[in-house]
Order: sequence, then C-alpha cells, then structure tokens
Amino acid sequence: MSILVTGGAGFIGSHIVNNFIENGYQVVVADNLNSGNKINLNSNAKFYNIDIKSSDLEKIFIENKIEYVAHYAAQASVAASMRNPLEDINENVVGTINLLNLCKKFGIKKIMVASTAAVYGMPEYLPVDEEHSTNYLSFYGLSKLTMENYVKLFGVDYIIFRFSNVYGPHQNAEGEAGVISIFLNKILSNKPVEIHGGGDQTRDFIYVEDVAIANILAVKSNVKNEIINISSNSQVSINELFDILKEITGYNTEISHTPARNGDIRDSMLDNRKAQKLLDWKNNIELREGLKQTTNFLKI
Repeated sequence: MSILVTGGAGFIGSHIVNNFIENGYQVVVADNLNSGNKINLNSNAKFYNIDIKSSDLEKIFIENKIEYVAHYAAQASVAASMRNPLEDINENVVGTINLLNLCKKFGIKKIMVASTAAVYGMPEYLPVDEEHSTNYLSFYGLSKLTMENYVKLFGVDYIIFRFSNVYGPHQNAEGEAGVISIFLNKILSNKPVEIHGGGDQTRDFIYVEDVAIANILAVKSNVKNEIINISSNSQVSINELFDILKEITGYNTEISHTPARNGDIRDSMLDNRKAQKLLDWKNNIELREGLKQTTNFLKI
C-alpha cells in the first residue's frame, strides 16, 4: 500500500512517515524543504523535492500507485499569516486544491488533512467539540477553515484532523513553533524564558507520536468524510508547563512576564471523544513523559 505524505520532512509529517514505514507501508514524501529538513527524512521513504503548488506534483501520482494521502504541507505560523496573508492562502488553500485535483484524477481512496484548533477561535465552552462554531482570529485559522471547505466539496473521501497544540521532537523553535519548543530552546541554551501575561492561561498539548497514530488508524478504518479533533482533552497552564520543564531540565534561571498579546486565547481544550469512538484512538503519551522525550531528543 503506497501512501503520499506531503510535508513529510517537517515536524509532524516526518513522524507520520516514520510510523507508516514502521507499520509496513510504502511511503512517498513530497516536500519543498522550505520549513522541512532533510535530516528528518526517513531513508526508507521515496523523496520528491516538490512544492505542492507545482504542476510537477502530478508525476508523483504517475510514478507511484498512490492509494492514500496524508496532507501535512502547510504554512503553519499564525504570526506569519498575519504578516503575509497572500503567502498563507497560497500555501494552505491553493496548494491543497492542486493536491485535491490529483487525488480525484488518480482515484485515491482517502486523504487525511491536517487542520487546527485555530479554526474555532475564542472558545464559547470547554472542551471544544467538533460542533463548536468556527470564529477564527487569524488569517491562519481562516485559511485552514477555507482549506477544510474545499476538501469537503471536492468529492474525495477525507478525514480532517483538527489538532490542539502539537509538540515533540523535530519541532523547530522558530517558524511554526509552539510554546514548548520555544521554552526548551531557551532552557537548554540557559537563556531567560519569557511568559506572555500571567501564565495562568491554559493549553491542551498533544504529543506528535499520538498524532501519527491517528493517521495509521484513519487508513485502517472505514471512517470517512469526518472532522475529528485530536487532543489530550486536558488543560495545563503555561506556569505549570514551565514548572515541569524546570524539574526535568534542572533549569534555575528566573522567568520574566511580558504583557499579554492581543488576540491570544485565554483557555483552550479540545474534546477528543469522537476520535476515541470512531477511530478507537487515545492519547498514549502523557505530558510529563512527552516533555522528557522531547528534552532528551534536543539534548542529543
């Protein structure tokens, strides 16, 4: 069984590639390496240095009998989307349309698409389920929701995953960085850590390997044409997160608090019961263990 992973040299995509290969699938990677890194590539994957917006993408489908697609190529930074909304929509919408055209032309069985909790915007209730309204606060959230709508209308069987805050090895402290990679980059360099606001704001962190497992289950299952949250279904404050990282690393430098950023969500937690029910999925890696594994990886 041949699976195309777009963005397969990136943070999340590289873990998905590894997981598929470990489970015996033939994996083809398409990545333009703008944010991905060759060091993340699995040597057992067939690699094409191709932008998903390019007409050259078709040759992947011609040369390989692609049956499934895991679509993880994206512009993934909220801040970058606000600075350059045109680039954001080109990467997240135009590129996806090009890919969907090929999926339909070559009759792929299912596409798994990476979306985000950013489409929900400021939560009206917690935990946020898939029926929650979509009140995006950034161009990134808007482009991802627009991408979702194209996927739903294209006539290709799909699963759209909406992720909470994904973290783990291969995540860059720049670009699409989450707070964990930013903190660890500072801590392991013995630099001061800054927390925006009081630090009592909460987030729902999900380890990247659990995300990879969701994609395996999506391929194995008959579930299709669903939007599914992937999350830990739990909250931790930024202050609590920092305390755990201090304990793991032995970091003893005092932190500083900066003013809260405009537009930041106060609390976030996604309901993952649909993933449990439809895919028999669960988050296996608890936060403390995931932070230990991420720290150990960065120390190497």
